[in-house]
Amino acid sequence: MTGDAAIWLIALAAVAAMIARPFRLPEYVWALAGAALAVILGIEPPALAWAGVLRGGEVYMFLTGMMLLSETARREGVFDWVAALAVDAARGSGARLFTLVFALGAVVTAFLSNDATAVVLTPAVLAVARAAKAPARPYLIACAMVANAASFVLPISNPANLVLFQGHPPSLGLWLLRLGPSSLAALAATYGILRWTEARDLRLNLARDLKPPRLGPGGWTALAGLGVTGLGLMIASWFGRSLGPPTLALGAITAAASLVRRREAPGSLLGAIHWSILPLVGGLFVLVEGLQHGGAAQALAHLLDTGAAHDRGVAGLTGLSVGLADNLANNLPVGLLMSETLAAAHASARLLDCAMIGVDVGPNLSITGSLATILWLTILRREGQEMSYGRFLSLGLRVMPPALIAALAVRLAMAG
Repeated sequence: MTGDAAIWLIALAAVAAMIARPFRLPEYVWALAGAALAVILGIEPPALAWAGVLRGGEVYMFLTGMMLLSETARREGVFDWVAALAVDAARGSGARLFTLVFALGAVVTAFLSNDATAVVLTPAVLAVARAAKAPARPYLIACAMVANAASFVLPISNPANLVLFQGHPPSLGLWLLRLGPSSLAALAATYGILRWTEARDLRLNLARDLKPPRLGPGGWTALAGLGVTGLGLMIASWFGRSLGPPTLALGAITAAASLVRRREAPGSLLGAIHWSILPLVGGLFVLVEGLQHGGAAQALAHLLDTGAAHDRGVAGLTGLSVGLADNLANNLPVGLLMSETLAAAHASARLLDCAMIGVDVGPNLSITGSLATILWLTILRREGQEMSYGRFLSLGLRVMPPALIAALAVRLAMAG
């Protein structure tokens, strides 16, 4: 077997193991095992593997900052406070509460990223369902799927967007002009289908008149940290700056302020964070580096060049193919591979946009489709909840294809 074929086999086997979780070992074990195997067998040189690890620095910093913010907010009672406010606003209607959760998820995703929605909003949504004495499933599903459906409202809505555009996305105005209508189409389709699939549970009456708990100084500090982080990311995006360092800095400052106020050592806060997501990302970066070294990007670029005369058709097919590939190999490595492919092919704006729509919306098919959904699943397990791959897939088959096709159709109908 050639080295090129072997790295593909190892990468696919690692992703399959992440999905199946043999021996109930966590996902990051299989990502690291695949990366280690590629190095041990001599398929990927150690220097190249290390370059892959370093390439994920921006994502590591971003995720660490968001996890610090989330854990600080949880400890300070922010989630319980938000839950009580949402239940009160729903006025006993499950459908109204679902709409509030979906809208809040879209806002958080747009201004803080889809990973933030998974990390920050999922515990709040679970608290909402418990406070309302309602089935948690429809609200948790909404949280997961809006995180992907809304992840191209703005350039900062998904770290994969910056990866795909190699750190230089279009200006904010041009982004909204080219992708705003498609984003609305994806959100509308996702919301409408979820309202239909979850209609039975949403007809149930909810608890009412829940007195919101008092939010203390620590809670307001955590809220301020979230708000300042969102503003900081918008400013960084506007000026084309990196998102990882400011997110890490603001998350650390918010956590430190909480610890100082409590006069508490950082051990308990840091111990509550699920750090396993970082080695998972690192393992995926190493595998993608091996795939690129094996000529995958050049081969795909050649295919795109062959069909360049039929730009709309190639763009639409690329978006659909990338959307499916996300669920075979996760959208982060797919986005990394496509960024190299599109650069080598000198892709048009339409082709870039369609590929990005596939990277962002495609993961709603399966749990392992995006980093945000894996984070979401990790938090569910921490809270004693579970979601099987098959159960999510059965819903994803109804939600993702119409949303992806609608978003691509809108973009393909536009000029340029």
